[in-house]
Amino acid sequence: MQISCLPVSLFDEICSGRMSLPQWARAAKDIGFDGIDISIMFLKNRTPVYLDALKEELAKIGMPIIMMTTYTDFTHPDPVQREREFLYLQADIALASELGVRYLRILAGQAHPGLKREDGVSWTADYFHRIAPLGEKYGVGLLFENHGKPGAWPRVDFTFDPSVFLEIYEKIKDTSIRLNFDTGNVTAFGADPLEIAPKVLDRIETIHVTDMRALGEFSPTAIGQGVTPNREMFRYLKRSGFDNWLCIEEASGCGLAGIRDAFHFVKDTWDNE
Repeated sequence: MQISCLPVSLFDEICSGRMSLPQWARAAKDIGFDGIDISIMFLKNRTPVYLDALKEELAKIGMPIIMMTTYTDFTHPDPVQREREFLYLQADIALASELGVRYLRILAGQAHPGLKREDGVSWTADYFHRIAPLGEKYGVGLLFENHGKPGAWPRVDFTFDPSVFLEIYEKIKDTSIRLNFDTGNVTAFGADPLEIAPKVLDRIETIHVTDMRALGEFSPTAIGQGVTPNREMFRYLKRSGFDNWLCIEEASGCGLAGIRDAFHFVKDTWDNE
């Protein structure tokens, strides 16, 4: 088992340029992480000069990018926009490949007003089938997440309801797309991740370790201090033979101190459960 982190608590600092991506990598290494996760929003541009310098700096630090998160919106009501989203994702796969990113987190899309469930499920499944071969071609693992609410969107994810997530999952099992299972998003909806995870266990590639302050409320808190049953999830995953990446999504708002605390909670809990 290895641990990486998406530093949601540092998004403002990194996106504003007050903290560079290499600075995040150094801080993560000092804490003890095995790799880092980033948002597509962390990258300044796609020029050769910028990307070459970034790759060189990360190589010197010795911290690989394990997962990059994107914000694909395949449930948009405008078919032209859905095609744009498809092109954006193609470019994100190429970018992930160039940076040596192991996994690219992909989403269904937003819960747009008036969106019919059957349309959202169908559109998402169709685009996932179209994009899967490109991930294979460039050696980037595409991971579908049961998502909540990113700062990049004004609305919650179409798959915030776990039953929608499961319906899409059933339609993409014949692709190479696997899952980034988020523990806290399930509790944010008001459900139990221990009831959902067994239904998708055979496709879980990574775990997004998150925590919510209250059941049925999207209220990220310090990992280990909320209501998400992460201890029980770890126990279940270990019994089931899971031994891949635990990708902490740290969103307590406590900066590097919160990220450090989350690392120690996750590592100690996994080792001792």
